[in-house]
Amino acid sequence: MNDPEHELFEDELRRLAPATPPAELMARLANVPRNCPQPVTFNPQPLWRLLARWLVPAAAAAGLAAILLGSWAQPKAARPRVKAVVPPPKPASKPDEIEIDRQLVALFDTVAKLPNGEPVRFRCREWTDEVTLRDPDHGLVIERRTPRLEVMPVSIETF
Repeated sequence: MNDPEHELFEDELRRLAPATPPAELMARLANVPRNCPQPVTFNPQPLWRLLARWLVPAAAAAGLAAILLGSWAQPKAARPRVKAVVPPPKPASKPDEIEIDRQLVALFDTVAKLPNGEPVRFRCREWTDEVTLRDPDHGLVIERRTPRLEVMPVSIETF
């Protein structure tokens, strides 16, 4: 806002002097009790206490580091030489045939009671999941069978 009226108003405000507060207000402020908490004062501590606060943990850390470095930096003659024997990588076998099968083993219904005494019917199915991997190049056949149970609540028909 660079309009002339605004600039004149600001100039007039700069020339004004602040008014002095009324004497009654100043007297009331002087008689206000000081219930504020005491200001925090700095209690100087002895130098040895300040140094101990920082030097003791630093010395402990330096001692631990020295012990660890000393144990790792043993002379080469003291360390037993062990050569790891790594067998050459074998080509991964890739199965030519993969079969995934699931068979229904059993199907039955059962009735149970809820904690409040109400009967609930469950339909249960027992399955066997089977996965077969075959690699005829290496004569490898891997079969895995896993049983599985499905339980589904079914409403009870009442007549």
